[in-house]
Amino acid sequence: MTALSTAEGREKLAAAADIFVVATAVSLPWSTTAAAVFVVLWMLTLAPTLHWTEIRRDVLTPAGGLPVLLVLLGVAGCAWADVSWFERWKGFDSFVKLLAIPFLLTQFRRSERGAWVFAGYLFSCVALVMASFIVLAIPALADRLMHTDYVLVKNAATQSGEFVTCIFGLLYLALARNGSQTRLVLFGIALVVVAMLASIFYVATGRTALVVFLILLILFATRTLPAKGIAVVASVAILVGGTAWISSPYLRGRTQAIWTDLDHYAASYTMTSSGERLVFWTKSIDFIRQSPFAGHGTGSIHSQFQKSAAGQTGAAGEASTNPHNQTFAVGIQLGLVGIIVLWAMWIAHLAMFRGDHLVSWIGVVVVIQNVVGSLFNSHLFDFVQGWTYVVGVGVAGGMMLGAKRRE
Repeated sequence: MTALSTAEGREKLAAAADIFVVATAVSLPWSTTAAAVFVVLWMLTLAPTLHWTEIRRDVLTPAGGLPVLLVLLGVAGCAWADVSWFERWKGFDSFVKLLAIPFLLTQFRRSERGAWVFAGYLFSCVALVMASFIVLAIPALADRLMHTDYVLVKNAATQSGEFVTCIFGLLYLALARNGSQTRLVLFGIALVVVAMLASIFYVATGRTALVVFLILLILFATRTLPAKGIAVVASVAILVGGTAWISSPYLRGRTQAIWTDLDHYAASYTMTSSGERLVFWTKSIDFIRQSPFAGHGTGSIHSQFQKSAAGQTGAAGEASTNPHNQTFAVGIQLGLVGIIVLWAMWIAHLAMFRGDHLVSWIGVVVVIQNVVGSLFNSHLFDFVQGWTYVVGVGVAGGMMLGAKRRE
């Protein structure tokens, strides 16, 4: 009776852990606080259901072990960092979320609720785009609720990235199940895709999201379509992109600002977004050269920029806490060793999603979005983008491993 009761209790805790992962995915587009609370509840309910042999199995794989290795390097980096322990902890805190990946792999290898996580994330983003357009249609509400970049929550870059993920998931879903879908369902998918594209092109454009969109579009066409289909997608993309470019002064302004920002910086060292990135990247390369093997230690990014900013003006005089590039963010702290582990992790996760079905495609989208976005931002260290990657890779990877086991 006691064993049965224990088994039933573990099943209930496992179900609760699944629900908390779903809740985390639903809350990520809206609230970092709510997402953080659900993550803690997930860990508390999952822990009693785990067996050491299960965790060990997934930690010993590249997909599960390399995130753990990167976190361990972050721990080791605290030993040689020449900064306060508070700064070391702040630096290490950015790595910790990666520990969730092997636990999610184990959890969703055995769970049947992985699809709930992605459905919850999709419906949450759909609710966000609907709420955004409703608020924009009512000027009194827009003045009160909209942020300066015309988003309800977070910022344009984050929101655009979320919508891009949903768009390519829906495109694959429509293509893969075209024969069995009703016209009403396909119309609904098309409506959501158009609404999200309209938000990106006309309301809140994240420039990194545009680069990610282009790369994912090429990958989607070459991976799923025959030659004629690729030609059709290319034609439609040119038509839609050209129409958006002509009809959206906002999109043109956001895109052209990259070059105008660089021109202003080159002419007078004015602090602009693009100019700052050039400065941060140039300095980051110098920091890595100074300590190429093991880096300057965990939490050392701000101190390195502080030292280099002494006596400087403009963008060069800014003591940044973020080099706006994930490779540099790891390399400054952990050197080439950390960079190798970071890229090995990305490659291992991408290799895990071989296959021609929706789950493998979702995994590819999550990894590619993070890798491309991390060329311009430190996305693994950001809360929303980092947890989106961890949950996406962990859940989709667990589903893939579970399917292979059942086969």
